[in-house]
Amino acid sequence: MNFLAHIYLSGTNERIQIGNFMGDGIRGKDYKHYHTDIQLGVLLHRSIDSFTDFHPIFRQSKYRLVPKFNHFSGIIIDMFYDHFLAKEWNMYHHEDLEVFTRRFYKSLEKHKDELNIKTRDLLPYLVKQNWLERYAHLTDLQQILKQMDQRFSLKSNMNEAVEDLYAHYEDFQREFHLFFKDLMVHAEAERFRIGEELKK
Repeated sequence: MNFLAHIYLSGTNERIQIGNFMGDGIRGKDYKHYHTDIQLGVLLHRSIDSFTDFHPIFRQSKYRLVPKFNHFSGIIIDMFYDHFLAKEWNMYHHEDLEVFTRRFYKSLEKHKDELNIKTRDLLPYLVKQNWLERYAHLTDLQQILKQMDQRFSLKSNMNEAVEDLYAHYEDFQREFHLFFKDLMVHAEAERFRIGEELKK
């Protein structure tokens, strides 16, 4: 669910960004039906998710929430980390977040025929509600978590997690920055590796 991080870690190629953004909605070998750059993005998404799940700093953040949110804790930390990325965007990118996100929305429209159905259906809500920029604000983050909670058959009460973010804000913030440095190195190496593999 950490859309902003996945897009950012894709580099500047529009189709790689789109593939990484769509990654959760493309199962098994279905990625092979897409443009090569979208394939790279999907495979990069999977690599990022695997790296994240096993990273000790991410786990440290996640376990802080497990007693209250159980298996939803990882999703919530993804969102917390996107909050810090959006809030402190200028530490990681030379452009304003608004410029970056607006260009990505335009690229989704430009490549609309290449999107999977799930992403095509999500697109109007993503743009209208401007999720990517709203992550920076805690009140908006809480609302987004509430909207996500409504999509699950088993209620997670994820919106209540913002209280935990307030309570441990500096700890989560520090963990994000330490983790994200490692993730940036991993993603850059994986973009190259996967690209070379797809050429074979």
